[in-house]
Amino acid sequence: MPYDFDDVPDRVPTSCLKWSYRKRFCGEEDVLPLWVADMDFPVAPEIQDAIRARAEHPIYGYPVRQDGFYESLTGWTKRRYGWDIRREWICYSPGVVPAINLAVLAFTQPGDKVVIQGPVYYPFGAAVLNNGRQLVDNPLRLDGERYVMDLPDLEGKIDSRTKMLILCSPHNPVGRVWTREELAALAELCARKNLIVVSDEIHADIVMPGHRHTCFASISEDAAARSLTCLAVSKTFNLAGLCTANVVIPDRRLRDGFITAAGNLGLGTSNVFGIVAQEAAYSRGEPWLEELIRYIRGNFLRLKEVLERGLPGVRALPLEGTYLAWVDFRSLGMSDPELKDFLLHKAKVWLDDGPMFGSEGSGFQRFNLACPRVILDAALERILSAYTALRSAR
Repeated sequence: MPYDFDDVPDRVPTSCLKWSYRKRFCGEEDVLPLWVADMDFPVAPEIQDAIRARAEHPIYGYPVRQDGFYESLTGWTKRRYGWDIRREWICYSPGVVPAINLAVLAFTQPGDKVVIQGPVYYPFGAAVLNNGRQLVDNPLRLDGERYVMDLPDLEGKIDSRTKMLILCSPHNPVGRVWTREELAALAELCARKNLIVVSDEIHADIVMPGHRHTCFASISEDAAARSLTCLAVSKTFNLAGLCTANVVIPDRRLRDGFITAAGNLGLGTSNVFGIVAQEAAYSRGEPWLEELIRYIRGNFLRLKEVLERGLPGVRALPLEGTYLAWVDFRSLGMSDPELKDFLLHKAKVWLDDGPMFGSEGSGFQRFNLACPRVILDAALERILSAYTALRSAR
């Protein structure tokens, strides 16, 4: 069944964070928003049909996650990642960010240290600092055009107060899909240093051809015993508004601790439509996903070619996974405030500023490629035109 990713739905009337509040959030009404990780594609019709069918029943009371919910997820992880998980390992969270905060609360104490690997999704650092823990940055190392983990640096920063590492896999924003060998080396170090690993694998399904996602917990029995794996349909199938995520925790002690922390905050009740949507997505959504990945790949190639042809020295780093491109603008010689002003107020294109992801993001911008190509082309044309005008004015 063909799916139309070129359709451009009007999201402004839908109280949409990305489109409806541009003036309020960035001061510009007519910007093209390619920032927050939210797709501008209609949800797969198979999922829409399932939600409509449930919505036809006029009562939306407290729901229960039944067999289909769990079987769809266990089948998905087996097919897509080769990872066999058990139903009892699956814990509910309204989202991956709440799950990370819950893990910090459950398994560390105030003053303990938690490691992140910058430049990385900024709620990681917030989950550490907002809960009174100490943040340890183990920066990724840019090796040519590819980021790699710096494990010697990580080992040197771990001390008796270091209790946890928050892993981003695939990595947002740099687009790496960690190889099994890279994850195995990390797992070995975490085992020696007795670190709990919270693995954010929300982008696991969006992996480009030639790459394969490996779940951290599938590396070894020890990796499974010390990890919490965060999975969700929200990024893969554009369902973030349904507030449904899964935390897979094989170890009974960790699982009990997570469930207790969630219960203490009253986070046990699922979203009635999120349950239905997850089952439909994992049971019938693969054909849509495969077409999506091809479309995202095409958008990335367009972005790379246009920017690198039109802006001297600007480069889009290789995209192995996610629908988020990490672009290096340092060759333009602008400070971060100047680059932000140029893109937002001159080009009228709203991106995510690199420094949001840590100091390592200075000079970079994150592009959301999950949009119809006509929107991407319009944004690129605005950037190139604004750069031409800037050069002419000098």
